[in-house]
Amino acid sequence: MPKSEKRKIGDIGEEFTCRFLKGRGYKIVERNYLKKWGEIDIVAQNKDGLHFIEVKSLTWKPGFQVSEYMPEANMRLWKKQRLTRAIKTYLLDRKIPDETDFQIDIAAVFLDFERKKARIRMLENIILT
Repeated sequence: MPKSEKRKIGDIGEEFTCRFLKGRGYKIVERNYLKKWGEIDIVAQNKDGLHFIEVKSLTWKPGFQVSEYMPEANMRLWKKQRLTRAIKTYLLDRKIPDETDFQIDIAAVFLDFERKKARIRMLENIILT
């Protein structure tokens, strides 16, 4: 898949994730916080604190079972390291107080372009090890 096509799918997935989060009472604080050593797809906030959300989007294929896809499997060591560094930088850049609660979530977005539908599965409060 060409990189531009992959980026387009990622952007669509992030947009659906933002709508999903807003519908559940989250405020979108920032999108695509980018440093040369990492990126945070979405920073959102709710009553529990800040949420750093990694969005994993893919297109739905006939016969594909959502339960078969585990987005955390795509969180390779280098991606975890980059995300960790980006979060640390974000907290410093935005002068977030040390006592602020935060967590890392993964949004798995399944895009069905044929039916013009999307399905989102959230994995909340993951631990980067």
